[in-house]
Amino acid sequence: MKRLLVPIDFSIYAENALKTAAIIARKNSAEIFILHLIELPSQMQEAIAHNNSNPEAVLFIKKTNETIEKITEQAYLDGLIIHTIIQFEKAFSGILAFIDNNRIDLIVMGSHGTSGIEEILIGSNAEKVVRLSNVPVLIIKKNLDSFKLENFVFASDFSKEIKKPFKKMLQFAGIFSAKLFLVMICSPSSFKTTIEGEKTMNKFIKKHAVKNHSLHIFNDTSVENGIINFSQQIDADLIGICKHGRTDLANFFSGSISKDIVNHSSKPVITFKI
Repeated sequence: MKRLLVPIDFSIYAENALKTAAIIARKNSAEIFILHLIELPSQMQEAIAHNNSNPEAVLFIKKTNETIEKITEQAYLDGLIIHTIIQFEKAFSGILAFIDNNRIDLIVMGSHGTSGIEEILIGSNAEKVVRLSNVPVLIIKKNLDSFKLENFVFASDFSKEIKKPFKKMLQFAGIFSAKLFLVMICSPSSFKTTIEGEKTMNKFIKKHAVKNHSLHIFNDTSVENGIINFSQQIDADLIGICKHGRTDLANFFSGSISKDIVNHSSKPVITFKI
């Protein structure tokens, strides 16, 4: 993961994401793309498109550039390769287009905490990014002076369809040499006996070169509660889950579990698309 994207809106939450991206970049010799998307009134957009000297548009762009420049001068970015991009486009479509056009490996986004994914960075657009992005999305909940990744919980049903995202998860965990807590949640709506669960997990793991890991089966009232409670129990630094583009894992997750985990977990969450 050598190319990290951080969409920013000049909020403290976006700064938290940028600080985390800087830590990841240093660990992995990666470069950071700072993207600020501007949705201007139609008259200002027309002026910019035709290079007209609209005073309001010129002033707006100048102030935006000055703010971006101040951000790149922060000490935590010293020595890193930083690219700054300002685009006049809607947030959701702009972020997804940028990913596709610039070979981005990981998106790092900030969140208001547990107030809901609709609050992430730039409104409901961010929920769409988490749901539809083809690359992993890391959601940061609070200011992390030092983003450590010692204990990494990855929750799944360990079916064949997660093979590809599982490899991406291992790649990310390897950056920090994290210990992996691989967990299958058993709930009334997603029940497997311990014997069945262990058989499924062991069969899956044998096909992958997984180091420094442990396997767990955790019972709870729901998959969401199980993931959150298990992560708290082992004092996880990060939660990892897989998700489909439209719905979550059919066998393991019900409803919009990835969205719910991002909403309700106080810990950072990283999602991998199947």
